[in-house]
Amino acid sequence: MSQENIMKGPAGLGLLGISAIVLLASFGYAIANLSSQGHAAFNATSTVPWGQPIATYLYFALASSGLGLIASLPLVFGFRKFYPVVKRCIFLAFAILVSGMAVLALELGNVFRMLWVIPLNLQIQSAMFWMGVFYLVDLLFLLWKFQKLDAGEWDSKTSKQVGIGSFLAVLLASGNLALIFGMMSMRPFWFDGLLPIYFYLTAVASGLAALVFFTYLAHGFSRDNMSAPLRKLLEGALPKFFGAVLGGTLLFIAVRAITGMYSNNPEIHLVWSEYLFASPVYQASLWLGILLPFALMLVPSMRTQAGTQILVAILVFGGLFAERFFFVVGGQVIPLFKGTWEWDILSYTPSATEWSLTIMGSAMLFTLYALGERLLNLSAMPPSALLQEGASGATAARA
Repeated sequence: MSQENIMKGPAGLGLLGISAIVLLASFGYAIANLSSQGHAAFNATSTVPWGQPIATYLYFALASSGLGLIASLPLVFGFRKFYPVVKRCIFLAFAILVSGMAVLALELGNVFRMLWVIPLNLQIQSAMFWMGVFYLVDLLFLLWKFQKLDAGEWDSKTSKQVGIGSFLAVLLASGNLALIFGMMSMRPFWFDGLLPIYFYLTAVASGLAALVFFTYLAHGFSRDNMSAPLRKLLEGALPKFFGAVLGGTLLFIAVRAITGMYSNNPEIHLVWSEYLFASPVYQASLWLGILLPFALMLVPSMRTQAGTQILVAILVFGGLFAERFFFVVGGQVIPLFKGTWEWDILSYTPSATEWSLTIMGSAMLFTLYALGERLLNLSAMPPSALLQEGASGATAARA
């Protein structure tokens, strides 16, 4: 059956129009408030300086990294079953990273100052400086890799070298992002040498959720519109991989929570007991956004169903976004350098302007995605994948 991408028709045009309108409206609202109020438009303070915009950037950046790592499975490690989603993976990684960078740029205050301050000051001892460098390299490699695949160079020597370079850039970018938090000994909730591993794991979980949702969206949430190799992937290796990654994510959260709850350091213990587990939103994100999806993907008869996969992707979206929010804010709710004697938990609630930046980033993602589906062939795969699938089908028919 020939595949049908509904994003190339009226549905895609409608999504493009709606997302563009939401993008312009949310951007206009944020700019108006930031122009008139400055950083006071945020509810962040000197005691809780990083709020929801930082959590949004973290979520988007890691989701992009996760998609880049998934794309490396066939391009670097030879897992050819994942060829049907590689091109969409790379484009989504680019779109999500650009959207996250837009949110971060507006959070920083003067957007244009960073264009000359960062390269001219060369603060090479700062992890934040290297975050900018590595994610810029990651972005360039994504564009280069997509250009190679769009030109049909799936297995050329240069394409493989670009794929390896992109894989290394993703590891450096997301690992360095983890170290921005993990090296802060004055913030005990964040201080953890294993944080890069946790970021890699949850990045892949976020990336899989995005890949599953947007792949189904492109095909009208129906496998009948998909190519045979893509259907086979969604019925076999991909949901198993998704379930395994969710299991690892759940295990890592459980270990951090148990260690934190039993820690004799109040700057860690209080965050878990009095902030995270005391929040119904965090509880819901944990049980409904991570544990329930993992349970659904454990059942063989359920994880292969399209409806289950779409539901799991949406639940993981919400669960991991909340996890990023509580991770960022949770590291700051104990007063800096006062946690052993000042027991009050600081409060923070995102302002309307901060919510508008999150909406703006999401709308930008959907706008770029709709444009990509309409203008580019994101379902393309190498001829060898189609030939292999045809050979498998012929063998099965003879049997």
